[in-house]
Amino acid sequence: MLTLLLIAGCALPDAAFQNYTAANKASQWNSVLEALGGSSVRRAQSSDNRPLYNGAASMNVPTQSESINDIARLFAGMDASFGQNVASSVRNSSAWTAHKQRMDNLWATHLSLHREPLRAWANGEIGDVQGANALFYPFSGPDFLFASVICPSAETYVMCGLEPAEPLPRLGDLSQGEIDRGLYGLHNSVSTIMQNSYFITTDMRNDLQATRFRGVLPVIMAFMARTGYTVESVDTVRLDGAGNVTLSGSSGNTGLMIRCRSGLGGLKRVFYFKQDLSNGGVSSGGPFLTFVSRLGRVPAFTKSASYLMHEGGFSSIRDFLLRHSSAIVQDPSGVPYREFVRHGWDVWLYGNYRSTLDIFSGCQQPDLVSAYSSGRHAVKPLNFGIGYLMNPQTTSLMVGRPRR
Repeated sequence: MLTLLLIAGCALPDAAFQNYTAANKASQWNSVLEALGGSSVRRAQSSDNRPLYNGAASMNVPTQSESINDIARLFAGMDASFGQNVASSVRNSSAWTAHKQRMDNLWATHLSLHREPLRAWANGEIGDVQGANALFYPFSGPDFLFASVICPSAETYVMCGLEPAEPLPRLGDLSQGEIDRGLYGLHNSVSTIMQNSYFITTDMRNDLQATRFRGVLPVIMAFMARTGYTVESVDTVRLDGAGNVTLSGSSGNTGLMIRCRSGLGGLKRVFYFKQDLSNGGVSSGGPFLTFVSRLGRVPAFTKSASYLMHEGGFSSIRDFLLRHSSAIVQDPSGVPYREFVRHGWDVWLYGNYRSTLDIFSGCQQPDLVSAYSSGRHAVKPLNFGIGYLMNPQTTSLMVGRPRR
């Protein structure tokens, strides 16, 4: 049994969550995050067994760290790390046995088709991104899978999508049929990205809302467990008008802050916000992009982004990435190639881009096709597909870095 760390008399003041305004550099940002529960506050548990944070209660998350992680492993189709646990009755069901087999199969497929090839590529080509202390992943949805490969050293991840973060159901309140449908729906929610490296947005939204395991939290927790992370706490958070993070209760919350540990023990914080990234939803001085800018100049990753940043209605997030990123790693559905050229970025190309899928026929990039064939940039092959272009013969990855 893992020895729980009890925090004697620990209560974080509300003011601790108002200090982001001074955090305009990475070192200051990390100091602020430490105040939010870094080296000292490691578990969502207090000495008198009351939750440290209201957010844990509002999301129905267990307040003991091994229970939180046990729930994550249950969602992932993995055995418990401990003996008796809150989910033992679920694991004794035939539905969970079937769920475990399905998830084991999906994970094996994901490892061979995506995770291991992408890890090998990233180790050789984007060392600066791999070693960064933070990553911004717009249009991510709950995709912690690929974020953790692209930037494994990050202490902070900021992810966002249009899918909500909803409370977990209390397992003891569910019927066996609700558990069966919940586990099957969770499998359906993650199967496309684990096999094909992208979510089908409409299908995911339907799957995420069709059962009692609603919203992005079960998916993110499952991905954390499968990628070797230990989930330590979950809090609901929101951004105020100045881009400061505040804890929120069950009403009005817009996101999550999940503390977890990597297999090597490093403490990480993963923020997920339900956020519209169109020009009507974000602006350069608005709360969300102000929050992200306090990470400092950090890399961004985007994949399977529906070519939204090719449209004028998403110019704010596109221009923000080009102004604030230390590097951008993406497939062709992210920032248009022409914008890298216009902003004077250096670009590295991988794969063999020829066109996009027919469903995105209005977003062809003949200039990118020409860039691959003209010798204007160094082009290296890829032995795996990624994003919408799953055929390794016609796939594409792009790495842009601002010219120094």
